[in-house]
Amino acid sequence: MSGTTGGGRVAPRGRTGVLTAICLFSFLVNFGRIAFAPLVDVFIEAGISPATAGLAATAVWVGSALPRLPTGYLLTKVSRHRTILGMGVALAAGATFTTFSQDIWWTITGALFVGLATGVFFVAANPLLSELYPENVGLAVGVRGMSSQIAAVVAPFLIAVAIALGSWRIAFGTLAVLALAGTVVFGLAVRRAELPTAGALDRDLLGAIRAQWRLIVAGVLFVGLTGFAWQGVFNFYVTYLGAAKGIAPGTATTLLTLTFAAGVPAFLLAGRLADRVSYLALLLAILGGFVGCLLALTMVEGVLAVAAVSIAMGAVIHGLFPVGDAYVLDSMPDEHRASAYSGFSAAMMLIQAPGSVAVGVLAEGGLSYDGVFVGYAVLVGAITVVMAGLAWAGRLPRGV
Repeated sequence: MSGTTGGGRVAPRGRTGVLTAICLFSFLVNFGRIAFAPLVDVFIEAGISPATAGLAATAVWVGSALPRLPTGYLLTKVSRHRTILGMGVALAAGATFTTFSQDIWWTITGALFVGLATGVFFVAANPLLSELYPENVGLAVGVRGMSSQIAAVVAPFLIAVAIALGSWRIAFGTLAVLALAGTVVFGLAVRRAELPTAGALDRDLLGAIRAQWRLIVAGVLFVGLTGFAWQGVFNFYVTYLGAAKGIAPGTATTLLTLTFAAGVPAFLLAGRLADRVSYLALLLAILGGFVGCLLALTMVEGVLAVAAVSIAMGAVIHGLFPVGDAYVLDSMPDEHRASAYSGFSAAMMLIQAPGSVAVGVLAEGGLSYDGVFVGYAVLVGAITVVMAGLAWAGRLPRGV
């Protein structure tokens, strides 16, 4: 598949170096987001309530959602690469703030600051990648996503190492230093590259959102609501396995790592498939597969069975993100891409963000973790049925 191509959508010189630098940043920003997930159980063990501990994980995702629409407006005035350079400095500042936080509420604030920087990155980087690689949008966002997923895999391990060295704050201090280094690397890459000019006509944020609202809504329904369920599942995964399956925290953390590891090849495979087959068929298959895996997780017992289901679920759910991004980005004309994508990205993330705190609130209210997860599976199942019906009736944008 390929999107609408304008005069600026060519294969620019030096794009491999820019892609490499973006992948480095992608690793760092996703580490900043995911690092709070293994800390939920650490906070609970320190005497913090599940709802407050979940709020720390939620804050980073709320922060990732809040700047996305403003970033879309910023991109009508400032180039994508300059926006990414500013994001690198902001990520370093947010990580530094978190490093020196003294209580849970300051940590939650630091999580929000880290999230704000990550939101800017994704809105600027994904349209830039789609314009650097107009002939392989799915593969480009898949490679970037794979870099993010590697960060998700190693985040629990690196947090554990930091704790063993004395404090989880060490991980965020290191992130601050690497964010500044990544900013330098990206700046050097873009100086040597011929950057695309496809976004030159993208100067009307609200006009682009109005023109592409059907595509934005479709993307949000596919990715946002499913992401809400996934947020709750992975942020409470270690806690859930201990409470519902009797699995020790160390083993549960290993299983969480396996779940994320399964997503590394999934990003690349899903991205390649997105360039070859129907976006809608892939998205519906992914949602259906996630429902099946989540229901299976609530039913199986024993470490080996839980591991098998976790690996399958990790592979399935992480295919959602490159396919969803490719579906939205590749279906938009040059003059709407960054602006309309920011509208999709902001709405999608705001819907996703409360997924973990909702689990904590429902658990404190007396609902079992199994009950919460079954409810999430029912929610995604209903979305799958509705979207399949709309696709069959020809009511969904199909990409171009």
